[in-house]
Amino acid sequence: MNNLDEARSFFEKDIYATQTTGIQIDAVDTNYSKCSLKISEKHFNAVQGVMGGVIFTLADFAFAVATNSKENVAVTATSQISYLGATKGDTLFAECNLVKDGKNLCFYEIMIYDNLNKKIALVSTTGYKL
Repeated sequence: MNNLDEARSFFEKDIYATQTTGIQIDAVDTNYSKCSLKISEKHFNAVQGVMGGVIFTLADFAFAVATNSKENVAVTATSQISYLGATKGDTLFAECNLVKDGKNLCFYEIMIYDNLNKKIALVSTTGYKL
């Protein structure tokens, strides 16, 4: 899926990511996506940092946008996140890029960074094509 309006329409059904969490799709192309999340109080943990699960959800959603369309479906087989630092900015971005595409499996890397261009996390995800 490489049409932004089509991707937004298709993924608005992902209620948790788009409505509960507030993630937006900013760009989409073949095997690529960029998503963003404006940070608010609802994203904080007990020590006022962005909850790790919020960061992982942003990465997982970016993977879904890069790999899924009406014609193709991939689900996460494995995913690993490395947290690199706490955000000081007010917006997080996830850029998802294909590393390797096989017959049944695909491998993507998702870089999470903030609007101050600080790297927050790196996620490696292996997808299984249905």
